[in-house]
Amino acid sequence: MLARCGLFSLCAMLAGCESAGEPGGLGAALKGGTAAGAANGAASKRQDVTEYRLGSGDKIRLTVLSDKDLSQEHEVDPSGNIAVSMIGVTKAAGMTVRELEETIKAKLRDGFIKDPKLNVDVLTYRPFYIIGEVNKPGEYPYKGGVNVVSVVAIAGGYTYRGNTNYVLIRRVGDNTEKSYQATPDILVQPGDVVRIPERYF
Repeated sequence: MLARCGLFSLCAMLAGCESAGEPGGLGAALKGGTAAGAANGAASKRQDVTEYRLGSGDKIRLTVLSDKDLSQEHEVDPSGNIAVSMIGVTKAAGMTVRELEETIKAKLRDGFIKDPKLNVDVLTYRPFYIIGEVNKPGEYPYKGGVNVVSVVAIAGGYTYRGNTNYVLIRRVGDNTEKSYQATPDILVQPGDVVRIPERYF
């Protein structure tokens, strides 16, 4: 009798697990939460790319669907410009890729292409710089998602005098450094100058 009751209890538990996996159950909620997290992450990444403002040293690809000869790669020069066939020198620094697309479209519509279809993609970002109390200070190529902890590792780690508690960063367009905690949630951006200060014994 006890064995039969135990068998019935086990069957009830299995049935409950199966119902949790059905729409609206626990399995669906967990799956939905994972999908929502992935979607939010992808949206955040798209937003970062969309809002990024170009600067000297960035390399972009211009693709013009209606004219393959105009589809070229360009590097933003020290003056912040790119030279595009047919329309000449065009300001790129300080613009998002979407703003640059609209600028190029407007110039092409002015006597060249009636309804230009084009897009701009960032191929490589300008480098960042790390100075101060690291073993290998200098210029490094930027990769998306790097933070102040990872750039210290890229630069060979702290010297014995390096302060491991905070860093100083001068962002592009800023004339002064700002202090940040040396934690992985502080991201480094293209063109940043990261300085590791000396600690006091």
